[in-house]
Amino acid sequence: MNTKLARFIAICGFAAVITSCSHEKENTATTDPELAADIKQHIAVLANDSLLGRKPFTVGEDKTIAYISSQFKKLGLEPGNNGSYYQDVPMVEIGPAAAPTLQLTGKVQASLKMGEDFVAATRREMPAVDLTNSPLVFAGYGVVAPEYNWNDYKGLDVKGKTVVVLVNDPGFKAPEKLFKGDTMTYYGRWTYKYEEAARQGAAGVLIVHQTEPASYGWQVIQNSFTGSKLYLTQEDKHMNRCQVEGWISEETAKKLLAGAGITEDMRAYARKKDFKAVPLNSSVSVSLKNKLKYSTSHNVVAILKGYAAANEYVLYSAHWDHFGIGKPDAKGDSIYNGAVDNASGVAAILAVAKKFKQLNGKPKRSIVFLAVTAEEQGLLGSEYYGTHPIFPLKKTVADLNIDALSDFGETSDFSITGKGQNDLDDYVIALTKPNGWTVVGDKNPGSGGYYRSDHFNFAKVGVPALDLHNGANSIEKGEAYGMEKLKEYNDNRYHQPSDSYSDTMNTQGMAQTAGLMFQLGLQLANEGGFPGWKAGSEFKAIREKSLWE
Repeated sequence: MNTKLARFIAICGFAAVITSCSHEKENTATTDPELAADIKQHIAVLANDSLLGRKPFTVGEDKTIAYISSQFKKLGLEPGNNGSYYQDVPMVEIGPAAAPTLQLTGKVQASLKMGEDFVAATRREMPAVDLTNSPLVFAGYGVVAPEYNWNDYKGLDVKGKTVVVLVNDPGFKAPEKLFKGDTMTYYGRWTYKYEEAARQGAAGVLIVHQTEPASYGWQVIQNSFTGSKLYLTQEDKHMNRCQVEGWISEETAKKLLAGAGITEDMRAYARKKDFKAVPLNSSVSVSLKNKLKYSTSHNVVAILKGYAAANEYVLYSAHWDHFGIGKPDAKGDSIYNGAVDNASGVAAILAVAKKFKQLNGKPKRSIVFLAVTAEEQGLLGSEYYGTHPIFPLKKTVADLNIDALSDFGETSDFSITGKGQNDLDDYVIALTKPNGWTVVGDKNPGSGGYYRSDHFNFAKVGVPALDLHNGANSIEKGEAYGMEKLKEYNDNRYHQPSDSYSDTMNTQGMAQTAGLMFQLGLQLANEGGFPGWKAGSEFKAIREKSLWE
């Protein structure tokens, strides 16, 4: 769901940050021209119309992964998966055959319209799913977080019921300090709400959309949760998930809560220490008809083996996929080329791989280059790797993820999505300090940006993960120019056919970021220790447990 949108909005805010170094130092050229040229050349291929928008399950995928693997082979990198450059990623496409309506009965009676009042889907691999007269229960934030002494499901039996839960977590805009305050934890993500409702045994789960805590408007829900969706296949055909997963509008939620006597602010009500789940005296019925399509997509993986600690791995990741061919724009262009998002990231890791091969000798640790599939479909390729790792996770030093680098030149600032999560932040700060560059974090930490790109699936299994971007303060033309270019991309090119390659594309900022990621990877590959998670990170315990197993 709009995985880059919040990040670009956040970066626009970074322009207010000014370095304490001299203007002369800020304007020092730092980019390796060969690196910039290599990135540009790769983008020209990956964003070409001949790749048909790089959508999984299409001829565009075949051409894309063939190009990436051929470049790995050309560089002399070994296949990363038992003699193959490919890791099979089995997926299922589940699509509604007809737009359903949702019926409310009981205290509140209404016929809700798909897309206007609600969205609903299922992960269950079945031709039809019927949720009939399922009692609705307001379960607050839908969170079970022992470390915060929080359990919205305490004493609640949800078997056969549909839970209505709030987006984000209790800390957002709370008058007192709860969770991490306005910085979203994973407990606030919609993906977690679905997972926890399933663990509790609920028949259905409906998230209440509110623009500020969600950090996006209802139109994002309409665009992202309608139509066919790809999912990783499971042996149980996703029968462990709720029958129905969806969202309802805030207006609909207010009516439902009022029917149970709750008329005060729903977030404040659910934040009370003595909160208990509330039956809403209404039931929900919805029927979904699906078309199922099974196929296999592919991650692309290569390795440069280390000379001293070959069984320890520094991993670079970037997603190769985009949206394929879709609705034509005003100019009649229907191919979603994804030049910035994310041909730039794949181009960057290919260019970084070349720099590693040009070293005089190999690094101590092994370097893995991973181009993953189906990020735009819900981070699926990286999720599959995280649950089916080729290399042991406890021996994976870090994941360095590159996703959607800006194309307006070098900047004097860099942004780390989720800054403060792990020790990789400190490495970046140390590497940028000699150049007088500024390193900043999320301008809008409540948006949960750290959970919205492929690095998250490595963090989720305990691997320290970094998502680094060039900022907004253009070295050549100033911060106002950088802000304007970021806004222009976000407004006019993000997830549009207009995100296409041009000979005038400035890849120097991309090379600046890729060069920094190369330096970081090289340092990690030649040192002895492992970076860790900072105190308070929800991923710290996962990593520590895995290292002892």
